[in-house]
Amino acid sequence: MLTFARIDTPIGTLTLVAREELLTAVVFPEAEPPPGRLGKLEPIASRFHRYFAGELDALWDLALDVGGTPLQKRVWAALRAMRPGETRSYQALAREVGAERAVRAVASANARNPVPIVVPCHRIVRADGSLGGYAGGLARKRWLLAHEGAQVAKARAAWLTMEPSPASTVCS
Repeated sequence: MLTFARIDTPIGTLTLVAREELLTAVVFPEAEPPPGRLGKLEPIASRFHRYFAGELDALWDLALDVGGTPLQKRVWAALRAMRPGETRSYQALAREVGAERAVRAVASANARNPVPIVVPCHRIVRADGSLGGYAGGLARKRWLLAHEGAQVAKARAAWLTMEPSPASTVCS
């Protein structure tokens, strides 16, 4: 049985979805969470509150239950190993996970990440340094990168002009 909790954050109300004590999804406000029962999920919610309060490593070792293909698991593990504020290109990520010729597949694995922020897909940018996409919207991506100390111009100010984003629980 899935349990979900909603938490208010500087980037909107997020829905956390868990099976027992394992996080299975982070859902942006525009999307509907999977069916489940409302719960507190206090240990998980507390970690998110700490992250948004500035304790950037608070989500680093959060227990997950996200499944995934072997390539997705390698990509998500590489993302989790990145330090807050660090960015990397899709090509560099593909090289790192041993799939240099499969940049699109690596980008797709990044986009299918069910636990954005915890598996920090927002840290992946285009080779030219531009942000690329993000299912939570580029303003959220800019805000998260600025929160973590990445060099992204006008990140927090961009939140004020956040563009709409399609309903999704994943990064892109």
